[in-house]
Amino acid sequence: MKTFKKFEIFLRNFTFALYLLITVPTLGTLIVLLSLCQTGKRIIPKIQHLWLSNMVRIAGVRLEVRGLEHIRPEENYVFAANHQSQFDIPVIGTILPHKISWLAKKSLFKIPFFGWGLLAAGCVPIDRENPRKGLESLMLAVEKTKEGFSVLIFPEGTRSPDGRLQPFKVGGFILAIKSGLPVVPIAICGTREVLPKGKLLLRPGLVRIKIFPPIPTKGLTLRDKHKLAELVRLRIADGLKSGCR
Repeated sequence: MKTFKKFEIFLRNFTFALYLLITVPTLGTLIVLLSLCQTGKRIIPKIQHLWLSNMVRIAGVRLEVRGLEHIRPEENYVFAANHQSQFDIPVIGTILPHKISWLAKKSLFKIPFFGWGLLAAGCVPIDRENPRKGLESLMLAVEKTKEGFSVLIFPEGTRSPDGRLQPFKVGGFILAIKSGLPVVPIAICGTREVLPKGKLLLRPGLVRIKIFPPIPTKGLTLRDKHKLAELVRLRIADGLKSGCR
């Protein structure tokens, strides 16, 4: 039984790596070309969703989602989730029907094809080392919301090394207040077991996601950013405590 399990993990990781090797350059180029016209831009979110959902299937990850009834596909939000694994993005990209812009570290945008595709798809590079540049990135993300994007943020700033919820940074909540979009807290359980920080080997498993009702930001000022961050953190912490059930 153990031998079969090891073979399954090897086969899934080999297939996953082959999938990325084939699709990253082809889809990266395709997305850049599609971004050059309005019709093409409308197709990009469907390509992203298909690409990410295939990643989840190939990895052998099963998803249980609660709370989808709290959000509407035709409305825009700032989604705020805990961050345990690189696999959080494929999971969120699979379950959400929205056109999403990610705030991603700027080094990812230097990767040939992958980074070009991120930029063409409307994702925003953020400089974690330079506060002024970081603020400029937040303002760029605000502009993306005016183009019909929802935005995904990981308020912890980086992946949790042990699965426990880390302190929140307030930059993403400045974005939420400036854009006037509701913030949707999302608790993710199980991605750390699929792909822990610092590891390359994927393992099949169950991931649970709990989506909380949107928190309005209309009428809030930047003085409210810490209260907003704390409220979102409490919601996510409650979700993690219950195992996202």
